[in-house]
Amino acid sequence: MLKGKTVILGVTGSIAAYKAANLASLLMKQHAKVQVIMTGNAVNFINPITFEELTGQKCLTDTFDRNFEFKVEHIALAKAADLAIVAPATANVLAKLAHGIADDMLTTTLLACTCPKLAAPAMNTRMYENPVTQDNIKQLKHYGYTVIEPAMGRLACGDIGRGKFPDEKIILDYILREVALPKDMAGKKVLITAGPTQEDIDPVRYITNHSSGKMGYALAKMAMLRGAEVTLVSGPTALTPPPFVIVVPISSARELFEAVTSRSQKQDIIIKAAAVADYRPAEVSAEKVHKKDGELSLELERTEDTLQYLGQHKKPGQLLCGFAMETSDMEERAKAKLQKKNLDLIVGNNVKVAGAGFGTDTNVVTLITKTDCSRLEIMSKEEVAMAILDKLSLILKADRTSAFAGGE
Repeated sequence: MLKGKTVILGVTGSIAAYKAANLASLLMKQHAKVQVIMTGNAVNFINPITFEELTGQKCLTDTFDRNFEFKVEHIALAKAADLAIVAPATANVLAKLAHGIADDMLTTTLLACTCPKLAAPAMNTRMYENPVTQDNIKQLKHYGYTVIEPAMGRLACGDIGRGKFPDEKIILDYILREVALPKDMAGKKVLITAGPTQEDIDPVRYITNHSSGKMGYALAKMAMLRGAEVTLVSGPTALTPPPFVIVVPISSARELFEAVTSRSQKQDIIIKAAAVADYRPAEVSAEKVHKKDGELSLELERTEDTLQYLGQHKKPGQLLCGFAMETSDMEERAKAKLQKKNLDLIVGNNVKVAGAGFGTDTNVVTLITKTDCSRLEIMSKEEVAMAILDKLSLILKADRTSAFAGGE
C-alpha cells in the first residue's frame, strides 16, 4: 500500500533502536522506498549496515558526508519524502525537534520536511513522564507532529511503566493512515455494519449465519485510510477491528437496529454489510431447552428491518448502501431491494459463484445503482471495498453537480 512512497525513518540513540530494523522491513514489504537516517548515538546500538541491507539504500549519519547523491542532501530528502518518522525517538531528539534545533543530519532534514511527521518515543518511564518531555511532546503536536504513545511494560532498565517502544505493526498502522491512500473522504462520517447477528433460543443456543465480517471490516479499513471518520457496528467475529475506527459491538438484530438508528442522522454514508437474521425466536427460554423424544417446533418472528428504516428516514444528501446475497436471480432481486429500501447503491453477489460467499478473502460482486449496473471480476475484499467506496464517491459528486446545476 506504500508503493511509490518515500519514507524517512529516523533512528536515535535508544536501546530500542534495534527494533527499528523490523519497522524498516515492514515498510519494505509495503513497497515503500525507505531512507534511514541515524543519529551519532544510534550507531552505538545498531550498525548502519543492517538498515542498508534491509532497504537497499545508504544509511545516512553525517550531514557533511561527501559521498551523497544530491548537492544539498538533507533538503533533497525533505522534498522527496512523503512521510518522516522518528522511531525510536529519545527525549533528547524530541526536545531538539520541539525547539527547532538542527545540529545533525536527522534534525536538519526534519526541519526542512513539509510532509506528515511522526514520532514514536521510547525511554525510561520517569524520563517520559517528566513535565519537560511532556511539554516538548505537546509542542510537537502543536507543530503538526503525530506522537505515538509508548507502550506499558517492563523496560530495559528494569522499571515497569510507560515508555516501551510501540509494537512495530502499530507504528505501521499510523504510517498507513497518513499516506497509504488519498484522503478523498476526509470530513465524511461513515457508518458500516459487519458480521452476523445471534438470536437467542435459550441461555446456551442461538440462531445465526455463516458471515465472517471480512467484507464489512475491509470497508471500514479502506474508508478509514481514505480519511473518513468511521463507526463500525459489528456482530460477533473472530477478526481484529481496523485501527482508528470507532467499534460498537452488538449481538442481536435488535441491538444492531438500536446502534445504527441512534447514530444514523449524524452519518454522511451508511453501508449495511452485516448479515442480519431475518427471524428470531418469538420467545426466549430463561432455562436451557432440554432434548426430548419427538419433534421440536420453534416459533419465529420477524426482526427489525434496519435497512428499511434507514431508507424511510434518510436525510438529504445522505448515501445508503445495502448488500444482497443471493443464490439465484441475484440481479433481479438486488434491483428490487434497491427500489424497495430507497438505496443509492446495492452490492449484489451470488454465494454459489466461485470466489464469493461467506468466509472467503475474495468476492465477486455487482454494483447496482438506480441508473447502472457494474459487474466486477473476482477481487480481494479490500479491492471490492475500494470499488464500493469509489462508486459512492461518484454518486456523491453527481448529486452535488446536479444540485449546483439546479441552483444555477
